[in-house]
Amino acid sequence: MPAEKLLQVRNLKKDFDIKRGFFRGTSAKVHAVDGVTFDVFRGETLGLVGESGCGKSTTGRLILRLIESTAGEIVFEEASILEASKSEMRALRQRMQIIFQDPYASLNPRMTVEQIVGEGIIVHDLCKTPKERRERIADLLEKVGLSPEQMHRYPHQFSGGQRQRVGIARALAVGPKLIIADEPISALDVSIQAQVVNLLEDLQDRFDLTYVFIAHDLRVVEHISDRVAVMYLGKIAELADSQELYAKPLHPYTEALLSAIPVPDPTTKRRRLILEGDPPSPINPPHGCRFHTRCHKRFERCDKEEPVLREVAPGHWVSCHLY
Repeated sequence: MPAEKLLQVRNLKKDFDIKRGFFRGTSAKVHAVDGVTFDVFRGETLGLVGESGCGKSTTGRLILRLIESTAGEIVFEEASILEASKSEMRALRQRMQIIFQDPYASLNPRMTVEQIVGEGIIVHDLCKTPKERRERIADLLEKVGLSPEQMHRYPHQFSGGQRQRVGIARALAVGPKLIIADEPISALDVSIQAQVVNLLEDLQDRFDLTYVFIAHDLRVVEHISDRVAVMYLGKIAELADSQELYAKPLHPYTEALLSAIPVPDPTTKRRRLILEGDPPSPINPPHGCRFHTRCHKRFERCDKEEPVLREVAPGHWVSCHLY
């Protein structure tokens, strides 16, 4: 039986205008996300990776419609996200939540943990009485590794790892099916990162969650993801099963990223691929393949013709003229 598609993203685009001045109009556009297409299957974790500025976090926010897209289509559980009205979007957001990158900035310092976690419960009218709501909050705090007695504290009274657990509890409070995890461990100490990743995996099994896990740490993505999509300059360069992608990367950019992962065994020799130059500006991306200016395998066609993301093996998609 084929896996059920929970989320479908088709040709998603987002341009940001650059203003010359208050009265002088738009001088240029930043093509942050430029024609991204992928599916997310129910119960899986899709890793979304790439260098800073490649558009992965913007893609996550577009999926939840926290920012409006320029073009494209997003379908979640057969409902069109981009065509939904405000009231329809409010109902959809009960089933789609986000865990933000920075646990210091994403929690209101003037609200207690009870208020932060309970806000969504109140908005969606999920509990009949305040007592029932407090019991639900206490249960959520226990599930994320915090004490129910801590619900009356404020964010500044917690460590970074504990604050991220509060953010996770807030996302779980409304019973979502899809969670966008936007670099949820990058702001945490290394000693805490593994704990949070293990917690996310445990909660996924317990609540039958589906994740889009956005990160730049390829080791973490390999550990938690079922499939991985590699983004470069607003486009998907490669998409494949996690084990296959790490064992047999096809796109030269993916090869370069994986070659930079530290190897635990110092006696193991690995050829390091050094990328030439800096990533081009998304304001004026290169003609042809966007990666050709830094690619060690480029040839004449790469300069002139943009490659199409296509399936070169079952479940393995790549955007490269070599395939």
